[in-house]
Amino acid sequence: MIAMKFGLMLPLAADESGGFDGLRAMALTAEANGLDSVWGADHLVYRDERGSFGIHECWTVLTAVAALTSRVEIGPLVLALPFRNPALTAKMAAELDAVSGGRLVLGVGCGWHEPEFEMYGYPFAHRVGRFEEALSILAPLLRGETVSFDGRWHQATDAVLLPPPVRPGGPPILIAGKQPRMLGLVARHAGMWNSAWFGFPSEAHLLRTRLADLSSALDAAGRDPATLGLTAGIHVAYDGADPQDAERAIRGATPEIADALAGYAELGISHLIAHVFPRTTDAIARYAEAAALARARLS
Repeated sequence: MIAMKFGLMLPLAADESGGFDGLRAMALTAEANGLDSVWGADHLVYRDERGSFGIHECWTVLTAVAALTSRVEIGPLVLALPFRNPALTAKMAAELDAVSGGRLVLGVGCGWHEPEFEMYGYPFAHRVGRFEEALSILAPLLRGETVSFDGRWHQATDAVLLPPPVRPGGPPILIAGKQPRMLGLVARHAGMWNSAWFGFPSEAHLLRTRLADLSSALDAAGRDPATLGLTAGIHVAYDGADPQDAERAIRGATPEIADALAGYAELGISHLIAHVFPRTTDAIARYAEAAALARARLS
């Protein structure tokens, strides 16, 4: 069976984390209880018809988590590449990978929440085109190459990372994408792919559709599917969770949750990343217990 990893999505929204003290406690609980990774969403602000809502800055939090922990992988899920110069992003990623001792997974995407683009002065149009150009700079820099690129939106001239990445090839690049053009970029550039958010695997019909689309993109690119790691975002809920969170989440006793986690292996998923509700260290420890049981069942 597949060797599966289990990760935690930190709740970076300002109204659910209790600030960095809460985030620190959650990350340390994940590490102490045997989870494999800690992740954060990259947003600047969230705005809808109810108003604007704050969120902690992902890269800074992950840098702190890297210094606080020694074992878990860390990564943004995913970094909105249009917010950052791609060569600078490569430089930041190489440094954070060094700081963490080679534990960074560089998750990237093209962003989706238009209000934050508008509020912070970033162009929302042509996001996939901009993302494609950015990858043409980012990926080879992380491989240790010297890059010159003159695109419509991005440029680099004899750019190089010094000091070089601590890992040959740099940290793995994870891309979250579901449309054909993005899946084509996954096939060309990514070491890992992510799709989210799901509950019980038996109900993850959209994931099955996206996996089929990804398979077609890999075939078109002539890429061996075995060379791409598959990750999925899930929701797991325990007593005390908001009913709306629990409704779309994996829930039940520890053996039932473990069965559901292990069920994703049948879809080829090698790394599950969970939003855990309620946002408490106790719930995270219970999720880690279910993850350990699922891992044992898959061994």
